[in-house]
Amino acid sequence: MKLACVEAIAGLARATTSAEAAAAYRGEQMSFGPEYLIPKPFDPRLTGMVACAVARAAMESGVATSPIEDLAAYRQKLDGSVFRSALIMRPVFEAAATATRRIVFAEGEDERVLRAANAMLEEMTDRPILVGRPEVIAQRAERAGLPMRPGRDFEIVDPDNDPRYGDYWQTYHRIMQRRGVTPDLARMVMRTNLTAIAAIMVERGEADSLICGTFGQYLWHLNYVAQILGGPDRHPVAALSLMIQEEGPLFVADTHINAEASPEQIVETAIAAARHVRRFGLEPRIALCSSSQFGNLATVSGERMRAAIGLLDARAPDFVYEGEMSVEAALDPAERARIFPNARFDGAANVLVFATTEAASAVRNVLKMRAGALEVGPILMGMGNRAHIATPSITARGLLNLSALAGTPVSKYG
Repeated sequence: MKLACVEAIAGLARATTSAEAAAAYRGEQMSFGPEYLIPKPFDPRLTGMVACAVARAAMESGVATSPIEDLAAYRQKLDGSVFRSALIMRPVFEAAATATRRIVFAEGEDERVLRAANAMLEEMTDRPILVGRPEVIAQRAERAGLPMRPGRDFEIVDPDNDPRYGDYWQTYHRIMQRRGVTPDLARMVMRTNLTAIAAIMVERGEADSLICGTFGQYLWHLNYVAQILGGPDRHPVAALSLMIQEEGPLFVADTHINAEASPEQIVETAIAAARHVRRFGLEPRIALCSSSQFGNLATVSGERMRAAIGLLDARAPDFVYEGEMSVEAALDPAERARIFPNARFDGAANVLVFATTEAASAVRNVLKMRAGALEVGPILMGMGNRAHIATPSITARGLLNLSALAGTPVSKYG
């Protein structure tokens, strides 16, 4: 058992450094060699790898009095105690494993993207595509101690010198020629705009989904995603953030897209959110949130939420919803029962839908910065899983979670 422990530690020392350890020891070279013989103690993979190796050795030697029947499930449970997103993301990763999808990262030179791409190669079946300069990507991957190499493990799209450049700018010009884009402008966009390049790849069928947004403003990226990949049956509905807390998961919408949502947009958001919540193996309980409580105030958001409730009632969706109500009433069943005893669902809501991005984004940020919530997303709803836009604060683990969402075929979640 001691030997199994040592071998597990040695194996982890030779493996790629985790993004969490790299962040904790920023600036240190952590590739196996004379200066790096054992893994860093903050590497979250230690728990699962070492414990499973010791347990396996105990069972094989006959020492274990209570053998573990499913070591894989045991490893998942241990990882879930370290990676807070592991348990809630399990259904998504399992669904993503049913198909191999080509996912293109627009900002392929970012170290977080490189680490996420390497983790995809280790944990998923998807093959990443990176947009960026080959020499920069190779240099940064080597500096980060990542074993993946261009051509062998992933594809690179070089904005400065790619043989498909002519096809790309002509495709973009064809889409945008009646919206004021000239051939010269189309050429410039396909040389300089990484998000547009990635979106054109998806439009042309050379990738199945894109991930962008590690820098820059969300709506700037959304503009090009919607221009290129939007259509009669495909448009940005809302951004949904999954906030993982000690008390459980909580979804918040719309955090980025509709600054002041109409009742119709609120209905679209609620329906799309319900569909996505079920991807995580959860049954949605949706609260339409406002400062108004069940008609007691004549506020703008309250009126929109009341109108949305009427529209939802007419559509009779297959999920429970209630509103308009405060966040407190949404999350505290006792408070809700006190002010409105005839609510449509019991227990705390697990989806909060707001009438403005300002309110939704404020709740999201407070949960992240003061309540210690871990975000998965934002999930871009309404685009057929063809694109997801991260935010600049996203981690490598967050990008890996987004890639699992992007890697799930639409047929798996409706």
